[in-house]
Amino acid sequence: MKLAKQWIQQLPLPDVTECRPVSGGDINEAFQLTAAGQRYFMKVQPNHEAAYFNHEALGLKAIGAVIDTPTPQYQGQIDGDAYLVLNWLDSGRGSQYDLGRAVAVMHSQHQERFGFVDNHETGTIKKDNSWNDSWVDFYLHQRLQPEVAAASEAGRWNRWRQEHFNAMCDRFSQYYSAHQVVPSLLHGDLWAGNYMFLTDGTPALIDPDAVYGDPEFDLAMTTVFGGFEPAFYQGYASVLPLADGLDDRLYWYRFYYLCMHLILFGEMYGGAVDNILAGF
Repeated sequence: MKLAKQWIQQLPLPDVTECRPVSGGDINEAFQLTAAGQRYFMKVQPNHEAAYFNHEALGLKAIGAVIDTPTPQYQGQIDGDAYLVLNWLDSGRGSQYDLGRAVAVMHSQHQERFGFVDNHETGTIKKDNSWNDSWVDFYLHQRLQPEVAAASEAGRWNRWRQEHFNAMCDRFSQYYSAHQVVPSLLHGDLWAGNYMFLTDGTPALIDPDAVYGDPEFDLAMTTVFGGFEPAFYQGYASVLPLADGLDDRLYWYRFYYLCMHLILFGEMYGGAVDNILAGF
């Protein structure tokens, strides 16, 4: 996507001298802006209202209260396109141990219930973040079941998957009927592309899909595509000890991320989904 000069001139930034595309994920268009000698990172979602970026801005505010994140500067709509302008963060190198500690500090922020202050729609799925007293009910009915419905509508679901999915949900419900979960602040999309280190080595998190839930939901995502070293988990455990049996519980959370990729990108992720479901 290339932004027209007239579009750029409507931004609430003085003297924009450069606007160039940069890598920024699969969902939004991303740009580096230079205005009055300062650099900014801007996301654009074509054909959406300004409120499209509310969830990200609120998540950055919540997470940024305890660890480093980009800070929202401007948000709005130009010619029918939603935009969010953040301060630019220069990247450096840092310690996975420190990153693990930072994530654990984030997970140490709690709420009384599960959910978040707003809902969010990404692609074909609207994420219902309505507050819920039950983690089992929230995860099954506000995360997994809408996802499976979207997979079915996309023609990427079948009877075998449904039968094993039902068994996984039963196992999930049984486990958490006897194990308490404290609603903890989660990044919500904690893969390797969503952390960075600043030039002084400080870890920072970007692109959140924030929600208050089970910390193991975030930890599961760190294991799906790699990019997190043993030192990360050591640093995490120095703040929040990892509960026994964690590896066995990560499967029902990995399923969520892999099923989302099945919906978005097709059967290239079908085998990974089926490998999880086959265990139930």
